Amino acid sequence: MRVGLIGYGLAGSVFHAPLVTATEGLVLDTIVTRSEERRQQAGAEFPEVRFAADAEELLSRAGELDLVVVASPNKTHVPLARAALEAGLPVVVDKPVAGTAAEARELARLAEERELLLSVFQNRRWDNDFLTLRDLIADGSLGEVWRFESRFERWRPQLKGGWRESGDPAEIGGLLYDLGSHVVDQALALFGPVERVYAESDVRRAGAATDDDTFLALTHTGGTRSHLWVSATTAQLGPRFRVLGSKAGYVKYGLDPQEAALREGARPGGGVPWGEEAEQLWGRIGAGESPMSGEGTPVRTRPGAYPAYYAAVAAALREGAPNPVTARDAAATLDVIEAAGRSAREGRTVELEARS
Repeated sequence: MRVGLIGYGLAGSVFHAPLVTATEGLVLDTIVTRSEERRQQAGAEFPEVRFAADAEELLSRAGELDLVVVASPNKTHVPLARAALEAGLPVVVDKPVAGTAAEARELARLAEERELLLSVFQNRRWDNDFLTLRDLIADGSLGEVWRFESRFERWRPQLKGGWRESGDPAEIGGLLYDLGSHVVDQALALFGPVERVYAESDVRRAGAATDDDTFLALTHTGGTRSHLWVSATTAQLGPRFRVLGSKAGYVKYGLDPQEAALREGARPGGGVPWGEEAEQLWGRIGAGESPMSGEGTPVRTRPGAYPAYYAAVAAALREGAPNPVTARDAAATLDVIEAAGRSAREGRTVELEARS
């Protein structure tokens, strides 16, 4: 199946292009970028790839493609995904799929009407720590989960610039939409719908124009409470996960290694282990103990599995297997993100309406 990739910045070059080419049954056919530097970079790694100057050129040869991946800046996700669907092509869109839940549901309806796959790249569902935690919850090791703490924190006191740090709402920048899309999606995938949202959002760095330090408190309909942090201003990083249940707790430090490996040029496949983590980084499970003093029992971290996302997309296209992340999943995440924005602006808890 031939894949057209729109965008060859961070998302396109580090995540999508390598993962598409690592997937059996998918071929990276065309990359959309005007940048000569990016064309040379892509051509060096993927010598057979073709290029297009813009999405219009790509979609003019829709009959030569089987899937379009939208990995361009956030503000272009909706119009490009809509154009690809209207051209009769299945679509993968990087997160966040849209700036609002309403836009995400509109895209979902269009895909359903045209009987086309529309999937959202929520790769952090295939992080090593998330996969491990999901197993611990499923096998009852933690008992009933009362509190889920998740942190995606960085120490970046200097601004990097670009649309992700823009204060223009049209750019859909800021950490609430960027890293928040990951931590909220994970919380919903683990613990289900949310009925109340409280958030605190700050702009800490000099010259910053959008949120760079945000906290969310979610109350799930099942009773679990999720406390989520996303920050670029954290001088001392907390645990990636701290999960407290009726039987035991699980604490895990450190980020999944797959992004760093992809950035460094490593590629999945070829019989080489992928997504493995050193034993000293494994999380610990226990009750009434502190992992910082070596107490509790180490839990082997499952290998991270980003390639599984595109393998699932290929199976959905080829065999009618389930869509790994639907646009309606992404809309539920955006419901929470929009509520968090209102909560932070207005200083109050926001109630969410139940949706089918």
